[in-house]
Amino acid sequence: MRFHFGGKYTKEEDLKAKRDHHPKAVPFKEPGKNQFALLANGLSVSTVVILGFAVYKRIGAVPASDQMFWGFILSFLVLLPHEFLHALCFKEDVYLYYNPTRLLLSVHGTEDMSKARFVFLSLLPNIIFGFIPFIIFMVNPSLIWLGTFGVMSIAMGFGDYINVFNALTQMPRGAMTYLSGFHSYWYKED
Repeated sequence: MRFHFGGKYTKEEDLKAKRDHHPKAVPFKEPGKNQFALLANGLSVSTVVILGFAVYKRIGAVPASDQMFWGFILSFLVLLPHEFLHALCFKEDVYLYYNPTRLLLSVHGTEDMSKARFVFLSLLPNIIFGFIPFIIFMVNPSLIWLGTFGVMSIAMGFGDYINVFNALTQMPRGAMTYLSGFHSYWYKED
């Protein structure tokens, strides 16, 4: 992996992580940018409510505790490490971009990869920072900060989950995928 700081972006033209398309490339059927944001944010809020209720039920009450506060803060402090975990899954060039007006960080690479690798790339940070801490909290509810951290990290991953859903439902067996700009494409050799 060769890591590059791509810098600030406000529109797709700002991204250096673009490539010529494979002749058989099929774009993922993705919602538009605004619909994607509404869908991801709506699902994120729903997840916080549902998993927050699970935390409440597990500990029996909402404690007046600094633990919840620190779990919440930690979920924002791992935004950059979240992107680094995505970047580690690339073998070739990968670019880190930021958008200060939307408070977004993202990594983009243009190499071809299997559906399984794309799914793994998309889920890895959410497993490490979201699901594992949440499960540990469910086993040991005294670690309230870990429960809060897990809930927030799971909820922040909905952009990744939408990409996984698209790959699993749109890519045929044996297909390859790649990113170009903000969009994903798949192709299959005959």
